[in-house]
Amino acid sequence: MNITDVLIEALPYIKKFHDKKIMIKYGGHAMIDENAMSSTARDTVLLKYVGMQPLVVHGGGPEISRSMDKVGKEPKFINGLRVTDAETMDIIKMVLVGKINTEIMSKICLHGGKSLGITGKDSFLVESSKKEPTKVKHDNGEVLEVDLGYVGKIDKINTKLVDDLTSNDYIPVISPIGIDKEGNSLNLNADTVAGSIASAIDAEKLIILTDVPGLLADPDDPESLIRRIRTDELRELIKDGTIAGGMIPKIETCINAVENGVKTAHILDGRLNHSILLEIFTKHGIGTMVRE
Repeated sequence: MNITDVLIEALPYIKKFHDKKIMIKYGGHAMIDENAMSSTARDTVLLKYVGMQPLVVHGGGPEISRSMDKVGKEPKFINGLRVTDAETMDIIKMVLVGKINTEIMSKICLHGGKSLGITGKDSFLVESSKKEPTKVKHDNGEVLEVDLGYVGKIDKINTKLVDDLTSNDYIPVISPIGIDKEGNSLNLNADTVAGSIASAIDAEKLIILTDVPGLLADPDDPESLIRRIRTDELRELIKDGTIAGGMIPKIETCINAVENGVKTAHILDGRLNHSILLEIFTKHGIGTMVRE
């Protein structure tokens, strides 16, 4: 396909998604690899220049764990959730806000975009409350409740701040830290934050960048990519065990987003340069698209 064909194929999508909000969750390789992050930031700026309104939510789990190791603090997880005491919360804020958020923001600005870094605490963007203790079953069969510390669940999204930023041509870069009624910081899942904000702002698309090609019918076969699927079909795949492990939270985020106002959700390989553009501006895309 020559450059003219590429531009002609992209035109109807540029028209269709003009002025639409596109929520992008930076994760996996798209965050830890310098070239991949730069490519993703460039794609995000391009969306802005062709008339869309991109927003970014980022994670940072591996970087947080590395920072904890450096200070001699062992990361602990229960049912996939990071146990977060006060010291760990300070490290999370330092890594997410002080390092990753500013890196993404600077990359966007480097490529000609206007960007502003915020957290879910700013203007009570993500009102949250402490997650209930989690039940853990020990080898002896005893079930105990474990307090996860400053781990939160989302109660409400207040969209005014991000609406103000996008209406003034900024690309918001959001760290997944919530705030409770007493002003305490809470550690939140980045996928969940991205999906919740996407629903609250009536985003056209939620795009989750990760380290796999998308949803695979066979996790061991990269060629078994499921390109389009409905939410009811996804629930069946979770029930029969086809979708398992770390993919479940991402799929549940996609289901919730689509059932709460987002038109389509997409899971893409952030290791592939320009994956966002290939998914949005080509007929067949390159990842998995979820619709109701």
